[in-house]
Amino acid sequence: MKREQDEAPLDADVDGGSGSGESGPEASTGDTNAAAGAVEAVEAVANAAQDAVTNAAQDIGAFIRSQRVAAKVSLRQLAERAGVSNPYLSQIERGLRKPSADVLAQIAKGLRVSAEVLYVRAGILEERPASPVRDALIADDSINERQKQMLLEIYESFRKENATESNGHE
Repeated sequence: MKREQDEAPLDADVDGGSGSGESGPEASTGDTNAAAGAVEAVEAVANAAQDAVTNAAQDIGAFIRSQRVAAKVSLRQLAERAGVSNPYLSQIERGLRKPSADVLAQIAKGLRVSAEVLYVRAGILEERPASPVRDALIADDSINERQKQMLLEIYESFRKENATESNGHE
């Protein structure tokens, strides 16, 4: 009985029936349209992803350029401070290259801004809720990046601890 069921679709195809196989012009057209639709969908997703990467690269590049101009630092000076080549920094600013986290940290150091700010702009980190304490720490030029990061981590751990305690007592 099982053997007859297995062979039934094959017999229908051989007889020219409109089974679910690839026989007949209508089935072939349907399969082709479905495949074309799937290919178009994949291409649309790929294009959207590429656009997102390009927009992120342009956004971080424009932000770096605006920070550099505001600090009255030339492209050559920032490249030297950050330890990257002049052409590479120019490509980053024009949105042609998307810098790595390490390069962003070097550029942040050269601009004397927090690396976290550049990471958020580049989409590497999620933006945290505004906090006057965090803002003051980030803006403080008397401490280095490592010290800022350590203080921010301590501050965040205290906030989480206090939030947990207040939730437990209610």
